[in-house]
Amino acid sequence: MRVESFLMDPLWRNVADAARKYESLGFDSLAVPEISADPFFMAAAALSATERVQVRTAVAVAFPRSPMVVAQMVWDLQRNSGGRFGLGLGTQVKGHNERRFSVAWPEQPAVQLREYIESLRAIWRTWRQGSALDYVGRYYRFTLMTPEFTPPPLENPESPIYIAAVRPAMLRLAGRVCDGVRLHGFCTRKYLEEVALPSLEEGLKQAGRPREQFDVCGGGFVVTGRDEEAVARARESIRYRIAFYGSTRSYHPVFAVHGWDDLGMELHQLSKQGRWDEMARRVTDEVVETFCAVATYDRLPAALAARFGGLSDQVEFVLPDASPDEAGELLAAVRRIPHRFSGTYTSWG
Repeated sequence: MRVESFLMDPLWRNVADAARKYESLGFDSLAVPEISADPFFMAAAALSATERVQVRTAVAVAFPRSPMVVAQMVWDLQRNSGGRFGLGLGTQVKGHNERRFSVAWPEQPAVQLREYIESLRAIWRTWRQGSALDYVGRYYRFTLMTPEFTPPPLENPESPIYIAAVRPAMLRLAGRVCDGVRLHGFCTRKYLEEVALPSLEEGLKQAGRPREQFDVCGGGFVVTGRDEEAVARARESIRYRIAFYGSTRSYHPVFAVHGWDDLGMELHQLSKQGRWDEMARRVTDEVVETFCAVATYDRLPAALAARFGGLSDQVEFVLPDASPDEAGELLAAVRRIPHRFSGTYTSWG
C-alpha cells in the first residue's frame, strides 16, 4: 500500500520546505487541496522543490475552470516535473458553485464531469498527435487549436486523472473514465464494501477495464501520533471534521448504511443555525472509531490493514513529530500491506 501526505500551508516557500521534508521521509506522493489557495500553484512549488515524489491536486474544483485552461496547466506541470503530476478534480456542491464561484450548477453534474474529462483527453490528444480538435458535447465544445497555441510535446505520459467521489453515480463515472478515484475521508469500511467498491467495479466493467489499472486513494481518516496523548489530540480534530462533513446532506448516505440518519439531520440543522462549536460533541467515540484508523505509530500498520486493507491502494496521513528513522520504518511496514493497483491504464487513445 502506498502512502501520501498533505501540503496545507499556502505559502510557496513553506510548501517547498514541506515537500522536501516528506520526500526525504519516504512518502510516495503529496496532495494539495483547494481550500484557501490555488492548488495548481501549490503543486508547482512542491514539484519544483522535489525530484521523486508524486504531487496531485486533491482536489481542484472543476466547473469554475475551463477544461482548456486546466489542460494547459496540467500539461505544463507534467512537462516541467518529468511526469510527476496527477490531476484530481471534484465538482464541489451546488451552493459553492452558484454562490461562491458564480457558475451555473448543471442538471446532470456527472454528465458534465464526464464531458470535462473527455475534453481534457481530446485536447491532449490533439497536442500529442497534431490531429484536429473536435470535441462536441452537451456542456463543452472545443473545435479550434492552431499550431501557435499548441504547447511543446511531453516526454512522458499524460497526467493521470482522478475524481473525488462519494455517491454511486460519481463512483461509477470514476470507474468508466478515470485513472483513479479520490475517496473522501468521510467514508467507512462498511460504506466502501457495500457501496463504493461495487459502484467502482460497475463502472470499470462498463469500460472493460481491469481493477488492477485503477488507483483507489483514501476512503477514511487516519488518527495517529507517537503516544496516546498525541492520538487523543488528533482524534478531537477529526471528530470536528466528521461533524463538519456530516452536516452536508450529500454525504448522509454514508451515515445511512450505519443507521445514523438522525445524526446527519441533527448536524445539518446545527450548521444551518451556525452552531458550529456544538456539532463535534454530537459525534460519539463509536462514530469516530468507525470512520478512522486510530493508533500510535507502533500500531498504525496493523490498524491501517484492518481499516483499509483489500479495499484501498493508498492511504493518506501526516507524521508531524516522527523522526526520519521512525517514519522510514513505519512507511516500509505500511507498504507491505497488499493492494490491487499495479499501474495506470494506458489505452485512452
